[in-house]
Amino acid sequence: MSLSLIVAIGAQNAFILKQGIRGQHVFLVCLLCATADALLIAAGVSGFQALLQRFHWIDPVARYAGAAFLLWYGLRSLRAALGNTQALHASSEADQPLARTLAICLALTFLNPHVYLDTVVLMGSISARFPEHGLAFWGGASLASFSFFFTLGYGARLLRPLFARPQAWKVLDLLICAVMWSIALMLLVGESA
Repeated sequence: MSLSLIVAIGAQNAFILKQGIRGQHVFLVCLLCATADALLIAAGVSGFQALLQRFHWIDPVARYAGAAFLLWYGLRSLRAALGNTQALHASSEADQPLARTLAICLALTFLNPHVYLDTVVLMGSISARFPEHGLAFWGGASLASFSFFFTLGYGARLLRPLFARPQAWKVLDLLICAVMWSIALMLLVGESA
Protein backbone atom coordinates (compact mmCIF):
# COMPACT_ATOMS: atom_id res chain seq x y z
CA MET A 1 0.00 0.00 0.00
CA SER A 2 2.74 2.43 0.97
CA LEU A 3 4.67 1.72 -2.19
CA SER A 4 1.63 2.31 -4.39
CA LEU A 5 1.14 5.74 -2.82
CA ILE A 6 4.71 7.00 -3.30
CA VAL A 7 5.49 5.61 -6.76
CA ALA A 8 3.38 8.24 -8.54
CA ILE A 9 5.43 10.99 -10.17
CA GLY A 10 5.23 14.02 -7.95
CA ALA A 11 7.26 16.99 -6.85
CA GLN A 12 9.35 15.06 -4.33
CA ASN A 13 10.09 12.17 -6.69
CA ALA A 14 11.06 14.54 -9.52
CA PHE A 15 13.47 16.30 -7.15
CA ILE A 16 15.04 13.01 -6.03
CA LEU A 17 15.39 11.91 -9.66
CA LYS A 18 17.16 15.14 -10.58
CA GLN A 19 19.48 14.91 -7.56
CA GLY A 20 20.26 11.29 -8.47
CA ILE A 21 21.10 12.19 -12.05
CA ARG A 22 23.40 14.95 -10.80
CA GLY A 23 24.89 12.66 -8.16
CA GLN A 24 24.46 15.45 -5.64
CA HIS A 25 23.64 14.80 -1.97
CA VAL A 26 21.75 11.65 -3.03
CA PHE A 27 22.15 9.72 0.22
CA LEU A 28 20.99 12.56 2.46
CA VAL A 29 18.08 13.52 0.19
CA CYS A 30 16.87 9.90 0.07
CA LEU A 31 17.36 9.49 3.80
CA LEU A 32 15.46 12.70 4.55
CA CYS A 33 12.49 11.71 2.35
CA ALA A 34 12.31 8.15 3.69
CA THR A 35 12.66 9.27 7.30
CA ALA A 36 9.95 11.92 6.85
CA ASP A 37 7.65 9.25 5.40
CA ALA A 38 8.40 6.89 8.29
CA LEU A 39 7.64 9.62 10.85
CA LEU A 40 4.40 10.61 9.12
CA ILE A 41 3.30 6.98 8.82
CA ALA A 42 4.07 6.54 12.55
CA ALA A 43 1.87 9.56 13.26
CA GLY A 44 -0.94 8.00 11.21
CA VAL A 45 -0.58 4.59 12.82
CA SER A 46 -0.63 6.19 16.29
CA GLY A 47 -3.91 7.97 15.55
CA PHE A 48 -2.75 11.47 14.59
CA GLN A 49 -5.34 11.67 11.81
CA ALA A 50 -7.99 12.33 14.49
CA LEU A 51 -6.11 15.50 15.46
CA LEU A 52 -5.96 16.63 11.84
CA GLN A 53 -9.72 16.12 11.49
CA ARG A 54 -10.30 18.23 14.60
CA PHE A 55 -8.30 21.21 13.31
CA HIS A 56 -9.79 21.87 9.89
CA TRP A 57 -7.69 25.00 9.30
CA ILE A 58 -4.58 22.87 8.72
CA ASP A 59 -5.79 21.72 5.29
CA PRO A 60 -6.24 25.13 3.60
CA VAL A 61 -3.06 26.54 5.14
CA ALA A 62 -1.03 23.55 3.96
CA ARG A 63 -2.72 23.57 0.55
CA TYR A 64 -1.98 27.25 -0.20
CA ALA A 65 1.55 27.16 1.19
CA GLY A 66 2.25 24.01 -0.83
CA ALA A 67 0.79 25.51 -4.01
CA ALA A 68 2.86 28.69 -3.60
CA PHE A 69 6.05 26.70 -3.14
CA LEU A 70 5.29 24.43 -6.12
CA LEU A 71 4.57 27.44 -8.35
CA TRP A 72 7.92 28.96 -7.34
CA TYR A 73 9.81 25.70 -7.85
CA GLY A 74 8.12 25.18 -11.24
CA LEU A 75 9.13 28.68 -12.27
CA ARG A 76 12.68 27.90 -11.19
CA SER A 77 12.70 24.78 -13.39
CA LEU A 78 11.21 26.70 -16.32
CA ARG A 79 13.89 29.37 -16.02
CA ALA A 80 16.57 26.67 -15.93
CA ALA A 81 15.11 25.07 -19.08
CA LEU A 82 14.96 28.37 -20.95
CA GLY A 83 18.27 29.70 -19.62
CA ASN A 84 21.70 29.17 -21.04
CA THR A 85 22.82 25.61 -21.76
CA GLN A 86 25.86 25.87 -19.49
CA ALA A 87 23.59 25.81 -16.40
CA LEU A 88 21.92 22.65 -17.61
CA HIS A 89 24.91 20.32 -17.30
CA ALA A 90 24.89 17.97 -14.34
CA SER A 91 28.27 19.19 -13.16
CA SER A 92 27.40 22.88 -13.30
CA GLU A 93 24.98 22.63 -10.38
CA ALA A 94 27.20 20.37 -8.29
CA ASP A 95 28.11 23.31 -6.05
CA GLN A 96 24.58 23.73 -4.68
CA PRO A 97 24.99 23.87 -0.91
CA LEU A 98 23.74 20.94 1.13
CA ALA A 99 21.61 23.21 3.34
CA ARG A 100 19.77 24.64 0.33
CA THR A 101 19.24 21.17 -1.15
CA LEU A 102 17.82 19.84 2.12
CA ALA A 103 15.64 22.94 2.59
CA ILE A 104 14.08 22.41 -0.85
CA CYS A 105 13.64 18.73 -0.08
CA LEU A 106 11.93 19.52 3.25
CA ALA A 107 9.63 22.03 1.57
CA LEU A 108 8.70 19.57 -1.20
CA THR A 109 7.95 17.00 1.49
CA PHE A 110 6.13 18.91 4.21
CA LEU A 111 4.40 21.65 2.17
CA ASN A 112 2.58 19.00 0.15
CA PRO A 113 -0.80 18.41 1.81
CA HIS A 114 -1.17 15.15 -0.09
CA VAL A 115 1.71 13.67 1.89
CA TYR A 116 -0.42 14.02 5.01
CA LEU A 117 -3.44 12.54 3.29
CA ASP A 118 -1.42 9.56 2.06
CA THR A 119 0.73 8.85 5.10
CA VAL A 120 -1.17 10.12 8.13
CA VAL A 121 -4.81 9.79 7.12
CA LEU A 122 -4.90 6.95 4.59
CA MET A 123 -2.14 4.77 6.03
CA GLY A 124 -3.41 5.55 9.54
CA SER A 125 -6.94 4.50 8.59
CA ILE A 126 -5.77 1.27 7.01
CA SER A 127 -3.58 0.44 9.99
CA ALA A 128 -6.58 0.91 12.28
CA ARG A 129 -8.00 -2.29 10.79
CA PHE A 130 -5.08 -4.18 12.33
CA PRO A 131 -4.64 -2.60 15.78
CA GLU A 132 -2.64 -5.52 17.15
CA HIS A 133 -0.14 -5.23 14.26
CA GLY A 134 0.48 -1.47 14.25
CA LEU A 135 4.23 -1.77 14.68
CA ALA A 136 4.53 -4.35 11.89
CA PHE A 137 2.32 -2.22 9.64
CA TRP A 138 4.51 0.82 10.29
CA GLY A 139 7.68 -1.23 9.72
CA GLY A 140 6.50 -2.61 6.39
CA ALA A 141 5.25 0.75 5.13
CA SER A 142 8.48 2.46 6.22
CA LEU A 143 10.60 -0.23 4.56
CA ALA A 144 8.69 0.36 1.33
CA SER A 145 9.46 4.08 1.54
CA PHE A 146 13.16 3.56 2.23
CA SER A 147 13.41 1.01 -0.60
CA PHE A 148 11.65 3.23 -3.11
CA PHE A 149 13.48 6.48 -2.35
CA PHE A 150 16.95 4.91 -2.36
CA THR A 151 16.19 2.95 -5.54
CA LEU A 152 14.97 6.12 -7.26
CA GLY A 153 17.87 8.25 -6.06
CA TYR A 154 20.65 5.81 -6.87
CA GLY A 155 18.93 4.26 -9.89
CA ALA A 156 18.80 7.68 -11.53
CA ARG A 157 22.54 7.40 -12.27
CA LEU A 158 21.62 4.97 -15.04
CA LEU A 159 20.16 7.97 -16.86
CA ARG A 160 23.39 9.99 -16.73
CA PRO A 161 24.49 9.12 -20.29
CA LEU A 162 21.20 10.51 -21.56
CA PHE A 163 21.63 13.65 -19.46
CA ALA A 164 25.14 14.30 -20.75
CA ARG A 165 23.29 16.29 -23.45
CA PRO A 166 22.02 19.76 -22.47
CA GLN A 167 18.79 19.15 -24.43
CA ALA A 168 17.85 16.29 -22.07
CA TRP A 169 18.16 18.65 -19.08
CA LYS A 170 15.89 21.15 -20.81
CA VAL A 171 13.26 18.45 -21.33
CA LEU A 172 13.57 17.25 -17.72
CA ASP A 173 13.28 20.80 -16.37
CA LEU A 174 10.21 21.43 -18.54
CA LEU A 175 8.64 18.18 -17.31
CA ILE A 176 9.41 19.10 -13.70
CA CYS A 177 7.83 22.52 -14.26
CA ALA A 178 4.71 20.87 -15.71
CA VAL A 179 4.46 18.43 -12.78
CA MET A 180 4.94 21.18 -10.18
CA TRP A 181 2.41 23.51 -11.77
CA SER A 182 -0.17 20.79 -12.32
CA ILE A 183 0.07 19.70 -8.66
CA ALA A 184 -0.14 23.35 -7.58
CA LEU A 185 -3.25 23.82 -9.73
CA MET A 186 -4.85 20.71 -8.22
CA LEU A 187 -4.10 22.05 -4.74
CA LEU A 188 -5.61 25.43 -5.55
CA VAL A 189 -8.81 23.99 -7.01
CA GLY A 190 -9.06 21.43 -4.20
CA GLU A 191 -8.78 18.21 -6.23
CA SER A 192 -6.71 15.22 -5.15
CA ALA A 193 -3.50 14.38 -6.95
